[in-house]
Amino acid sequence: MSRAKGPSQRDEGAFPRAGRSEIGYRIDRVEAFLARARESYDQTNSVRARVTSAEIRRTAFPVARRGYSARFVDAAMDRLEEVFYERERRDRIQQIGEDGWWAETGQLLREVRGRIERPRGKRFSRRGIFATGYRRSQVDAFLDRVLALFAGTEGLTTSDVRTVVFHSEWRGYNEDEVDALLDAVIELLLATR
Repeated sequence: MSRAKGPSQRDEGAFPRAGRSEIGYRIDRVEAFLARARESYDQTNSVRARVTSAEIRRTAFPVARRGYSARFVDAAMDRLEEVFYERERRDRIQQIGEDGWWAETGQLLREVRGRIERPRGKRFSRRGIFATGYRRSQVDAFLDRVLALFAGTEGLTTSDVRTVVFHSEWRGYNEDEVDALLDAVIELLLATR
């Protein structure tokens, strides 16, 4: 027989828990990362390695039953990345000036466009004959949406880019190359907000 939890028995934590039949993110790992990010943000001149927006974007948490709800953690990580990116942008503008920062952003845009304007099926290197990679048709279809975004005919958010999933196939696109390009697209989206 189960009883409803009273206020003193309620699960405390930063996020709601995943449902009984769901898998969530391991609570200890999420809490440890958030504590590290908070410390990094508060110590602007710390000698220790600072958490960066890129690290936040690439962080993946192990899963566990009744862990934190992935939906809520992912949304918080998106917001956290934006906060850290804005701080990094301000710091970089202070170092090289606004014109220099826009020049760097323009160079990144040219590199991204150069890659995605290649013919479909040839945008990235392919994995070896015995290896799997991202399904080329899915990656190409998503990159066509990015091209449409640059042309002003499609609306994509950073969340759309962060959450895109590609299936695997033999001799598919090299995952590291695709992931690096998606990171650059996110950076461009953050830069032009």
